[in-house]
Amino acid sequence: MKNKIYVLLLLVVFLTSCQVTETLHLNENGTGKIEINKLRDEQSYMQLMGENYSKEEVFKDTIYIFKDLIVQHAETFSRLPAFEKAIFEKFNTVEVHSKKSSFEKEFRTTIRQKFTKIEEVADLYKTEEYADDIENNYALVAEEHYYSVNFTFDGKIFKRIVKITDAVELKKQQDKISELKTQVASLKINQTYVLKYHFPRKIKSVSNQNAKISEDKKALELQFLITDCLVNPESTNLEVFLE
Repeated sequence: MKNKIYVLLLLVVFLTSCQVTETLHLNENGTGKIEINKLRDEQSYMQLMGENYSKEEVFKDTIYIFKDLIVQHAETFSRLPAFEKAIFEKFNTVEVHSKKSSFEKEFRTTIRQKFTKIEEVADLYKTEEYADDIENNYALVAEEHYYSVNFTFDGKIFKRIVKITDAVELKKQQDKISELKTQVASLKINQTYVLKYHFPRKIKSVSNQNAKISEDKKALELQFLITDCLVNPESTNLEVFLE
């Protein structure tokens, strides 16, 4: 039940009132940092909530590093099977800052991670849900994820690799998204999903022709609709060839 509620709420937020930006800085030696910023678009959210928008009273400002959650819940963590421990440990260095303020009208979550090689980057869009699992001792195997996001870089070719991990669950989510899109079709919704990638050398070519390359050719920006990304996650696959 927990996961079904979580996923439904996630879809409602994504489809109706969210802006997501994924920013990556990659250095010549393969080190770097990645940040995901999720911002509630207040104009969109106001349309959804109507008169209840002004009645919202929320204030929460939370900062944590994922490994601290593991230490805090060490007893629970120690009882997990080895494969679950390995998944969680990949998130060790992930930092999260979540601010929810109905008074300042700011609802933002920032997830960031530094890496020595990009293959170390965790599947960051699962961070908050995994943190919830650690804190509440939920079973990781019960999660309803249907795709994964990973990266590779061999010095010349950068890849953003999105794979469908559960075709049945994908179909379920596509049906839910289709229904939700119908419900909000009359609203003017801001639901942008933007990739902003910075590289150590000039870009020779990009697999997605919609990518906008900077004047110095060392950065790109690529924009999607969140609904499109959820319906077809593999549409955000990307290959970037550097000089």
